[in-house]
Amino acid sequence: MLILAHRGASADAPENTLLAFEKAMAMQVDGIEIDVHAVADEILVIHDRWLKRTTKTHGQLSDYTLEQLRELDAGMGQKIPTLWETMQCINGQCLLNIELKGISDLLPVVKLIDRAVDELNFELHQFLISSFNHHLLFEVKQLRPDIQIGALTSSSPLDYAAFAQQLDAYSINIDMDCLTSAFVNDAKQRGLQVYVFTVDEIADLDVLAKMGVDGVFTNTPDKAMVRRAHKFEGEFNWQPEGLSGVVKI
Repeated sequence: MLILAHRGASADAPENTLLAFEKAMAMQVDGIEIDVHAVADEILVIHDRWLKRTTKTHGQLSDYTLEQLRELDAGMGQKIPTLWETMQCINGQCLLNIELKGISDLLPVVKLIDRAVDELNFELHQFLISSFNHHLLFEVKQLRPDIQIGALTSSSPLDYAAFAQQLDAYSINIDMDCLTSAFVNDAKQRGLQVYVFTVDEIADLDVLAKMGVDGVFTNTPDKAMVRRAHKFEGEFNWQPEGLSGVVKI
């Protein structure tokens, strides 16, 4: 089971900041999940379009210039990073799941992925683009069939994971509250990886491991890493079959 730090090590540092990513990498996580919005000619790493929750600032992203946004305090003196700064920080040390939030033009994101592969220590299969907007994911595959996509969902359709297979997704990223063994089994039969969000309780990790999910997004990756390393040895396998060490998707 892969451990992916949700917005970085967000229980220990301000979410979606370089500090949160550095702390997550120090925990030797398998991957980091981030959220991106387009602002002017830049891609910023931030979850909400409204600024109050993470920067204590009134208004939303569109009310400010890029320069003004870059001066805001995202917590503990951290700034809102760009996608390129984030890529430089992670530098291929783990997987990078880029969730598309305020994005309409995919080309800048794709160009930055290609630049990271060319100039940093990333390989293309270390990137996963995810979104609740499945139209955008369809566009990603039309633009670049070689980039992996993750279909986000907070529901359990009657035909289970069929929509993700139709998108040619690599993974289905599903809310834990919607997940059942039947859904996992259906996704597996369709050749999909199953990643679950947001999993911060040890008891939930144990249940998901027994169900055979492939990865979890967590705000407390340190606890999840310890659980994976030390719990249930010999009872069931916390690692997907055939994967070991530094796992790349």
